[in-house]
Amino acid sequence: MDPTTLSTERLSLRPFVPADEDEVHAAAQDPDIQRWTMVPSPYERDHARSFVGEIVPAGWREDTGYSFAVRLGAEGPLVAAVGVHVRGPDAYEIGYWATKEHRGHGYMTEAVRAVAHWAFTEVGAVRLEWRAEVGNHGSRAVAEKAGFRVEGLLRAAHLHRGTARDCWVGALLPSDLGLPSALPYLPAVSGTP
Repeated sequence: MDPTTLSTERLSLRPFVPADEDEVHAAAQDPDIQRWTMVPSPYERDHARSFVGEIVPAGWREDTGYSFAVRLGAEGPLVAAVGVHVRGPDAYEIGYWATKEHRGHGYMTEAVRAVAHWAFTEVGAVRLEWRAEVGNHGSRAVAEKAGFRVEGLLRAAHLHRGTARDCWVGALLPSDLGLPSALPYLPAVSGTP
């Protein structure tokens, strides 16, 4: 897929580029980002360089992942990152982090909604899944504010730094955002086994 830029009322979302290396490196020094996300720990300069210069462009080129740098306006500071990862045919998972100094302003929810809308309308996703290690209440709050429905807990489904951990799982469907689905959806009838 060709890299694309999205915008909301307050934010500009575009693929990461090499010029973002310093801001990515600085953001990833936050112990909360290292604790709750899959970024390497410790997070070295080479990790940031590889992410913005190799991993992100390859994801877009090979349709394996679409990562966005989230900025206040077109030229403002980096406030977050949002990525849609392709996990298999018709399987998409969203992940995100916010910079410490920009948490609590609703930017993350705004960015997640914009990326979800794009994933449904441009990528053709039928379902967008969210997962977070149990205890990551910040991620769960963003997911729920963005419209995700928490569907349950998966035991030992989150592998993090050599340990299998339980995670919450949720999903967003196009209909949750008032959008048509790429495929017809026949939900289960409540009360049947």
